[in-house]
Amino acid sequence: MTSSGAEPIAALSVAIIARNEERHIDGALASVADLAGEIVAVIDSRSCDATEAICRTYGVRVYIEPWRGFPAQRNRALDLCTGAWVLFLDADERVLPDLADEIRAALNGGTDRAGFWIPRYNLFFGQRLKGGGWYPDYQLRLMRRDRARYDEARLVHEFAALDGPAGRMRGHLLHLNIEGLDELWRKQQAYAIQEAQTLFLAGAAVRWRTFVGAPVREFYRRFIALHGYRDGALGLFLGAVMAYFEVVKYVHLKGLTVFRESGAKQGRGGALY
Repeated sequence: MTSSGAEPIAALSVAIIARNEERHIDGALASVADLAGEIVAVIDSRSCDATEAICRTYGVRVYIEPWRGFPAQRNRALDLCTGAWVLFLDADERVLPDLADEIRAALNGGTDRAGFWIPRYNLFFGQRLKGGGWYPDYQLRLMRRDRARYDEARLVHEFAALDGPAGRMRGHLLHLNIEGLDELWRKQQAYAIQEAQTLFLAGAAVRWRTFVGAPVREFYRRFIALHGYRDGALGLFLGAVMAYFEVVKYVHLKGLTVFRESGAKQGRGGALY
């Protein structure tokens, strides 16, 4: 029996992918310490802080692995877990009590679902967002281990393909998404580059009008269609930021395309202009 008065779910593994997350990971682990039969952490071999040590204080099974990209790393975690069910949790996320209770009820009661989508609260600069695509922000995080696999060609915003139907939870994850401007800029730049690489691998083309149309559409989508205006000045700011990074994404995609075409010309012995 755990301190919460409830037995951990023997059939459930919690999987965490982490690198240099000593600031956040204690809270993530504390939120699931009484929930799962095991917790597995796949830590990027480039990690150099106390992430591993903190994990071990919770009895976590720790694996130090080379970085393969998010979907491949999640597939590796699925292979390392032993529970029939796996709950993926990021270091900057927390399982809220209502979600923990709902997971217990679903797994202990038996279910024919292959996985569950879970809504997520996102905190930006300490404010919980109501719109802009950041709520309800459903994430496919709870899945049967033998009926889920991630597409390793999708480099960002990865999700699992399920062999079977998915359900939806009402309880929430809490995501400590952005705490400072530098973090926002760093994350969105990385996402933009990864999205550009995914589009490039899929053979997507970019036209010059895209550099105007894409940011305008993204701002409209975030601020108007997805009700980012409900978050006031922060919603307006985030809509503008997301529009800007659409430009960054397509500039990067254009660069990759030009580089590929230049390489093709070189291969044919053609002159480069």
